[in-house]
Amino acid sequence: MSKEIVEAIKALEQEKGISADKLMDALADALLSAYKKTPGAAKYARVDLDHDTGDFRVFELILPAELEEKLLAEAAEAQEEEEREIDPETGELKEPEEPELDPEMIAPYEDQIETRDVTPNDFGRIAAQTAKQVILQRIREAERMMMFEEYQDRVGELITGIIQQSDKRYTLVQLRERVEALLPKSEQVYNERYDHGMRVKAVITDVSDSTKGPAIVVSRRSPELIKKLFEMEVPEIADNLVEIVGVAREPGYRSKIAVVSHTEGVDPVGACVGPRGSRVRMVVSELRGEKIDIIPHNDEPARFVAKALSPARVREVIVDDEERQATVIVPDDQLSLAIGRDGQNARLAARLTGWRVDIKSESEFAAEEEVEEYEGEEQTDGHCLAVLSNGRRCPNAAIGDSSYCGLPTHQALARFETNQIAVLAPLEETEVAILADPGADEGQVGEIVAKAEAEFEEEAQDEEPQAAGPVAEEEPAEEQPEAEGVEQA
Repeated sequence: MSKEIVEAIKALEQEKGISADKLMDALADALLSAYKKTPGAAKYARVDLDHDTGDFRVFELILPAELEEKLLAEAAEAQEEEEREIDPETGELKEPEEPELDPEMIAPYEDQIETRDVTPNDFGRIAAQTAKQVILQRIREAERMMMFEEYQDRVGELITGIIQQSDKRYTLVQLRERVEALLPKSEQVYNERYDHGMRVKAVITDVSDSTKGPAIVVSRRSPELIKKLFEMEVPEIADNLVEIVGVAREPGYRSKIAVVSHTEGVDPVGACVGPRGSRVRMVVSELRGEKIDIIPHNDEPARFVAKALSPARVREVIVDDEERQATVIVPDDQLSLAIGRDGQNARLAARLTGWRVDIKSESEFAAEEEVEEYEGEEQTDGHCLAVLSNGRRCPNAAIGDSSYCGLPTHQALARFETNQIAVLAPLEETEVAILADPGADEGQVGEIVAKAEAEFEEEAQDEEPQAAGPVAEEEPAEEQPEAEGVEQA
């Protein structure tokens, strides 16, 4: 074998990172296989290949009869333990082949084996051709393995590629030279076009090894894509100051993400939106116009569910911890917005929070059978004392030392002598938030409370001469028969 082949192998080691010793060992195995195909080849043989000069010799191995019989018996026993293969043409089990002795089985008994040089005179041409085939094959295998090792740990990573080919079944995305990823139809967004030469971002979802090379599957539908896009656009997420704790997505239509801040003073929603919406706008642009709602995560289920139904305004949330179900009461004009087109908004909110969400309008909720829970009754069952607009008492559990649940509107009632939600009707959301804050300025709180109570008392005085309905809510029904009759009329 010429020295040029040895130099070529060493050059490949530098360029491709393929070990020269591995190539030489593979070449020796290939030469042995080529020798066994020559007429009159010895039954047992060995090829000695010099890694420095490329010179090789073929030696016949002459085994003692007893040793050969012993090794063949061991090989036959090992063959019996293996499962017999099924012939794909006949469907029957293949007949076991005659056992062969591998060089590894013979190697421990070299001191008992005689050798004889049987190198064919015209073996140089065969050796050169074999060397070429082995080297090309090993280069392909090494490149395939290096590519597989490079991408197998990158599942879930965001990649950028160029569309090479697209048809009804799949789209090919070129990641770099000689590396292509598969974007199946099931991982494509229905309203997106994938034109040749277009750049596209996607998430790697699967990497598997195959005879033709590693199969890399990418996705444009995965919720992980939104996480990675925000991580790229929002430095606070990349630095772990803000975390995306949940994603609910209907690709091509709308997505909701829940974010939480791990650092005091960092607004998670503001960080994701960016100055004048620049950050979220970049993500929306990459998703081809898909709408994104950014929701602040809250450990209090009622608050979290209320925020998850954004952009709809929510009046009350009643949670059932055992069934993990939340009943949401919204103003009548917000009902369709809360449900969304084909139930999309409610569906995404339920997926994001992990709670079943039942949305009702105020009028629908008020029309249901009333529960006899009235203001003034002392409740010691650990539930919130707030009385809703339809006369029902809030069934949520009270938090901490408070008599109310975690909803800001209910926490604000701690500032009043009454526990009716109606007292907060004239207030704006910012004013309710101030009342719910235990550390708010007392002077400011006093002004807001005085304003709310004054308007609440005026409304009560205006309604008193017209109907005695409210009295019926304060007194048991059997003690006010006349008022009950007026209400029914």
